[in-house]
This record gives sequence, structure tokens and C-alpha cells, in this order.
Amino acid sequence: MALAAPYRRALIWILVPVVIIAAACVGGWVYFVQDFDSPGAQSEPVTLIVLPGSSAWEIAEALYTAGVIADPNVFAVGVWRSGAGSALKAGEFQFPPHVTPRQAMNIVRAGKALQYRLTIPEGLTSAEIVRLLESAEALDGVVAEIPPEGALLPETYQYRRGDSRTDMIDRMLAGMHSLIAELWPNRAENLPFETPEQALVLASIVEKETALAAERRQVAGVFVNRLRKGMRLQSDPTVIFAVTGGTAPLERPLSKADLALDSPFNTYRHKGLPPRPIAHPGRDSLAAVLNPEPTDALFFVADGSGGHVFADTLAAHNKNVARWRKLQKERAK
Repeated sequence: MALAAPYRRALIWILVPVVIIAAACVGGWVYFVQDFDSPGAQSEPVTLIVLPGSSAWEIAEALYTAGVIADPNVFAVGVWRSGAGSALKAGEFQFPPHVTPRQAMNIVRAGKALQYRLTIPEGLTSAEIVRLLESAEALDGVVAEIPPEGALLPETYQYRRGDSRTDMIDRMLAGMHSLIAELWPNRAENLPFETPEQALVLASIVEKETALAAERRQVAGVFVNRLRKGMRLQSDPTVIFAVTGGTAPLERPLSKADLALDSPFNTYRHKGLPPRPIAHPGRDSLAAVLNPEPTDALFFVADGSGGHVFADTLAAHNKNVARWRKLQKERAK
């Protein structure tokens, strides 16, 4: 049955606004969906810290303020549609150039926070390692106690903003513990020391004596020979540690007074190993002292090229020392 004209006009007046509102809603929804996958305008990577407990809207505002996204509403609605609101993580995140709001959401949802790297070189003392940790601004907390010498493994460590300095030290302690457990059972026979702790002492001396990986087993072999014969090690780095306590480098040559210093670390005065390590040795130095190179050498001195020349006798060693001192004088002219 056809509607009368007045009823048709009334129905039209009702339906037209409904259609307009529905079209606007659909258009707005399409706008949000399309913009959620539209690349952003930023041309450089952006790093942003998302604080714990941040809502989707707070993250959207932070992304918008940092220039990562063009419209915080698009991000917030997209997160709501994806059901990801409760899955967004805290942390420091890096957003690549032209990231879409959806990609930004996925970065935060995945929780893959920015990774930092801290390299601990071989041969540093505990005080020097603590200073490196203190200079790493992304780390948190303070080092309440200086760790013992020789207990930390020099290595490159990854960490995230907010990780504690104490946890970093614990990782270095665990690393050295694991390294000793790996290498100690495979040591050579008849070494002139009995414990892993003594091996660390000698490894720390080898580490400080040479920077050349190819020399470490030979340097270790010399010290093993001297220990077996009851000779003093006569290692300059041990005297430097006796003078400085490992707190800082010695910015001058060793003096006669230094060599006469009455310290258990002065291997010019005392036979055997010092009471504890003088630095933190790396894997190669520890492996070298546990499996030293078979050699008859008892002496070595710098050769002027970054390495050393080795000698079996004192007479040959004295000639090598004379050449080294002559070279030093020539370079000083």
C-alpha cells in the first residue's frame, strides 16, 4: 500500500539525516583505517622513551609530539581496533623514517627496546671499568663496591636503558666464572700454579705485558719458566700496579725508587706471583697461561715495533736491552 504524501515527506526527513550520519561515520572510519597505514613524514629515525604505565592515548601524544605520527587520534583508534592497548610495552624505542601508525604500534607492542653496547677492553683495572660503567648514561644506579681485580670478563655487553650498573657487573662476574670453568679443565700438565685464582694472576700480567695476541703464549711460557726456576718475574706492570693501586695509569717511566718499592706486587723484589691479579685479563691471556708455548726463553724486552724480542740467556738479553735503549735514544732526538 502506497504511503500518503505527508507520510512520505516525513519519512524522507527522518531517513536523510540517518543516511548522512551513517555516511559520515563510514567516511570517518575509512579515514582512520587508511591513515593507520599511511607513512609518516619524518625523514630521520626518532628515539622515544615510553614510560611504564603509559596509556595508548599518552603514547599517541608522545609519538605525535616527537613527529613520528601525524595524528594521535589515528594511532589511539588503531590501537583500540587492534585490541593492543594492554599489550603496549614500556622502554626506549627507535622508530625508522616514514613509519606508519600501525608499524609504530607494533614496535611498542613487541617491546624490542633500543640496545646499547658497552665494550670492556682487556687489561683494564676494576677502577677503570667502574669509570666506564659510570660514563654509560643509559645505565642506572651506582656501583657501591669496587669488584676484585681479575674477576670481570672483558667483553662487549649489550644492555637497555634503565639496566643497572650492578647487574652489568654481575654479568661480567658470571662471564669470567664461565670462562674459567671452560678453560681450567683443559690446562697443560705440571704448571707452576695450582688454582684458577693463581692462573688469573699470571694471566693479568701477560695481558699487561703484551697487546699482541700472537705473543701471549710465548710471554706466558717465559713467566712459567721463571716460576719453575724460582726466578723473580721482574714484570714492570706489577710495579706500576704497586705504585698506582690500579686507580689510574702511571703517566711517567718507572724510577729506581719504584723498582725498590717494598710491595708484594713488586716482582723485582719478591719471588712468585703477586697476591692477586693486577687487571682483568681476556680469554686469550687466560688460555695462554693455561697452555703456554714450550720455550727455553727466560727474558724478553720491547723490540720497538710493538712486540718483543726473546732470549734464553742473560747475555743475549742484555744485548737486546742495549739495542732497545739505543733505539729509544735515537727516537728521542
